[in-house]
Amino acid sequence: MSSITDQIKAELTANNAVLVAHYYVSSELQTLAEATGGIVSDSLEMARFGQNSDADTIIVAGVKFMGETAKILSPEKTVLVLDTEATCSLDEDCPIDEFSKFCDQHPERTVVVYANTSAEVKARADWVVTSGSALKVVEHLKNQGKKILWAPDKHLGNYVQQETDADMLLWRGSCVVHERFKADALANLKAHHPDAAVLVHPESPQSVVDLADVVGSTTALINAVKDRDEQVFIVATDNGIFHKMREVAPHKTLIEAPTAGAGADCESCAHCEWMAMNNLENCLNTLKTNNNEIKIDASVNQQAQNSIQKLLDFTA
Repeated sequence: MSSITDQIKAELTANNAVLVAHYYVSSELQTLAEATGGIVSDSLEMARFGQNSDADTIIVAGVKFMGETAKILSPEKTVLVLDTEATCSLDEDCPIDEFSKFCDQHPERTVVVYANTSAEVKARADWVVTSGSALKVVEHLKNQGKKILWAPDKHLGNYVQQETDADMLLWRGSCVVHERFKADALANLKAHHPDAAVLVHPESPQSVVDLADVVGSTTALINAVKDRDEQVFIVATDNGIFHKMREVAPHKTLIEAPTAGAGADCESCAHCEWMAMNNLENCLNTLKTNNNEIKIDASVNQQAQNSIQKLLDFTA
């Protein structure tokens, strides 16, 4: 009997489908995506890759909002996720009804939302940004004299606000993974590895960001491991990223930033439980059944696409 990866490869070919995977899913899915002509990247690049591919079907190994982003950019294509229950705390923390009321209370503000949001929230926004583009977009809006309403991640919003000095009103969401990093334990770990560079995703609390040598998006942190001279890195983001980091810098040492410390509820929880719901078995099942299709109302899809297109035009 053929292996599960061989079966998935055959189904991808038979369905003219492409597999796109996020940096945080399992190494098996990341390897399979690249081996079959797909991509491993952040959520927006996953969606853009699917949009630009000749595939009729996009299989998204990630969480639900990533499937929605792919559908927003490719409304004519079939978009399937591996598990419809795989969600994101940032998405869950920003329900459209409450968010719309918040926006209505501040009509003078330009609404900027992070990519980790539902299609409906993206449709309500003026701009959609990624962690890699947020600083430049907010700086641009600030220079135009705009006041900003930001959602959903309070830590990323706080980081952007501090870096740009923009007038920002912040929604109070957070990522369950990055929220758990502890500055006290990180400082102790850094003292034990004085030659290590500390890499931090800006969804982390300010006290953790303050200890960083590099603050940046998933792609920026991977590039830091590849390009910097240090041989040891302490990494404060989801540990799924270690697979790609080891690929680009196999001889360097990677250490998981601690989630143990004051107020910790676990020793090491730097992996998203929803990302972990993606596996080879449900990838094969999704391909065989065409289950878990992402569907978005056409008007919502168009409005959300407009908000994303502003970013794509701005960063082109």
